[in-house]
Amino acid sequence: MAHRHAHGDGHGDGHEPGQAERVRDVMTPAVTAVRPDASLVEAAELMRTHDIGDVAVVEDSRLLGILTDRDIALRAVAEGVDPLTVSALSVCTPHPVTVGPDESVDAAVTLMRANAVRRLPVVDDGRPLGMVSIGDLALARDPGSALADISRATPDTWPVQAV
Repeated sequence: MAHRHAHGDGHGDGHEPGQAERVRDVMTPAVTAVRPDASLVEAAELMRTHDIGDVAVVEDSRLLGILTDRDIALRAVAEGVDPLTVSALSVCTPHPVTVGPDESVDAAVTLMRANAVRRLPVVDDGRPLGMVSIGDLALARDPGSALADISRATPDTWPVQAV
């Protein structure tokens, strides 16, 4: 599992006062999780209910992997497998890159860039505490950016409501 630790207290490093410095300050503090043997349909229903694009695959409070809507689409549906019989563990990304809650926002950005990921599970001693997305980091680093604006926008809903 790739993991970097940030050093320093965030003072005197050129950041504006009041700017979120640590991952815990910008992460989504809830973890939506499924058991390793949960079906892809169960996972997709959770994603729809919580309006999220990923779930943690967790067993005994330990993060085993991350399952995204894209994983379901490309690794299962596009392959023609039955989403009722395929487990979350068999399709998820095992041993994902993670970040610690006390690491800097800059360290999280570096991890996302280096690993070409848009979300990082926030873990402490292997236990998932939350999730930090590229949108969360954009809001923290540059609240006026286009990505921050998009991240603040209300997500689309299904079915689409006629206006």
